[in-house]
Amino acid sequence: MFRVSNFVVGLANTLIMLVGASAIGYSIYMFVHQDVTDCQTAIRAPLLTTGLVLFAVSLLGVIGSCFKENLAMVSYLIILFAGIVALIGFSIFLFFVTNKGAGRVVSGRGYREYQTVDFSTWLNSFVGGKRWVGIRSCLAEANVCDDLGDGPVSQIADEFYHKNLSPLQSGCCKPPSDCNYEFKNATFWIPPAKNETVVATSNGDCGAWSNVQTELCFNCNACKAGVLANIREKWRNLLIFNVCLIILLITVYSCGCCARRNNHTARKSGSA
Repeated sequence: MFRVSNFVVGLANTLIMLVGASAIGYSIYMFVHQDVTDCQTAIRAPLLTTGLVLFAVSLLGVIGSCFKENLAMVSYLIILFAGIVALIGFSIFLFFVTNKGAGRVVSGRGYREYQTVDFSTWLNSFVGGKRWVGIRSCLAEANVCDDLGDGPVSQIADEFYHKNLSPLQSGCCKPPSDCNYEFKNATFWIPPAKNETVVATSNGDCGAWSNVQTELCFNCNACKAGVLANIREKWRNLLIFNVCLIILLITVYSCGCCARRNNHTARKSGSA
């Protein structure tokens, strides 16, 4: 008799197989088509690898649960247990490396500003060296600052200062507040006169700002910090997802153990 635990494991792994197949198909699509962006090409290989792993592991689960192959089920359970342990370790790691970097409150502003020193060394490695060249290209392709140039808010200083900017917009689309640039519109700022002492000379980003719309503050450390804040937010969301996934995998693992016992009992009954 087909047991409930076998059905649950089979159904869960069938769904995962579909997800894996979708990931494989989309990654192959990006390999074949040449019109994808640089940002998309960066995820092709990881997406293909993830899809293949998901498909192969879930296939073992389907074979073990639906066809009562005990060897396949044991292999599946070993891999699943290792995955649960690795996921728990990775989640603990994520919690600690994303614990810093909430941003700094700026007086009279509706947005926060970010600095790379506020983030962990591990996160900073994502925007170091040659990696930043590719990220900067992705930011230009994504037109992250275009939204700021639309509407009346972009033309009125007081309304702009109270706008809730995203970390990317705060770091990449305007000069840092301590540079004391004069607002003309959301993406065009006038630097202080050279004989004025109000310029924060200790902040290298003050000289990195450009009113060229394809450059803006993309060469600023503040932009790197904005990217890190965005990464940190994604990782924190991933941490929440991981906790839910761990609970789900433990449930599937428990059902898998029951399915393995069912397979063993059915085999003994068949040989009796």
